[in-house]
Amino acid sequence: MTMCFSLTETRNWCYRSAFTGSGLRSTITDLRDGTVMHCWVPKTRASSKPNLLLIHGLGANALWQWGDVIRHVTPHFNVYVPDLLFFGGSHTSRAERSEGFQSECVMRVVEANGMVGRVTVVGLSYGGFVGYRMAAMYGEEVVERVVVCCSGVCMEEKDIKEGLFPVSDLEEAACILVPQSPERLRELVGYTFFRPPPVAWLPSCFLYDFIDAMCRDYVEERRELIRAIAKDRKLCDIPRISQPTLIIWGEHDQVFPLELGYRLKRHLGENAQMVLIRNAGHALNVEKTSEFLKILISFLVDFQLPRESPFIINCETNNGV
Repeated sequence: MTMCFSLTETRNWCYRSAFTGSGLRSTITDLRDGTVMHCWVPKTRASSKPNLLLIHGLGANALWQWGDVIRHVTPHFNVYVPDLLFFGGSHTSRAERSEGFQSECVMRVVEANGMVGRVTVVGLSYGGFVGYRMAAMYGEEVVERVVVCCSGVCMEEKDIKEGLFPVSDLEEAACILVPQSPERLRELVGYTFFRPPPVAWLPSCFLYDFIDAMCRDYVEERRELIRAIAKDRKLCDIPRISQPTLIIWGEHDQVFPLELGYRLKRHLGENAQMVLIRNAGHALNVEKTSEFLKILISFLVDFQLPRESPFIINCETNNGV
């Protein structure tokens, strides 16, 4: 069901312009093992700047998830923004679906595009799984700091059946997270926002437009990624990374409930700091963009957390854990 004029593709073009205007260029890299990766990389790498890697989550491509952030970080960093496998222009013929394989592919593509030295990694949702795994796999010699945003790294397979999540069936969750109908997309928006935009009132043709542009490709492969996250996952098997880590969570997250943020903080102990954003759900980068940016820039550039506000809670000072 295709529209003659696509609002989704128009916005995609705007984000692409924002990326190129921020000094990035689009690259396609063949890793020569059946894997091809798309990645936004600096047009000109500055040796005086540190490296920053932004990893998106499920849903839309990297452009959409980092489009409101990119111009705020490129003045301070050499920024790399990959599309994970089965998103954007990235794909593989290999059967691996683990976050470990995603991490390996991300590292290979940024190195192939000239990244030298250590890197700070920021991961949104599923991207947080990938970023955390990169920190564990490559250690402090490569990954300097980590920011995990509303990512259930410390979830266990049993959490699904024990009722931690609002949807207790993994296949049902996979159908919502990779929506193929306006009804499923409305469900997804309802779960990801604290105050959802009024998609219930939008004509279905506009929702089909988004689905056609963002969700039609690699449907089964994306659902396999979701299944792979949960399969045999146990807290005792999750490595404790040693890098300084910031955990950012939406107070009303339903995709990865707040308990998982506290669980990750307990898992990492004093090595991690945790900040909550009030009146925000899972899509905090969209719902509370200014607060999200304030926290991110304070940690990445100023090496500290921002002062508390009506919308920002520092769990360290409030003993939230």
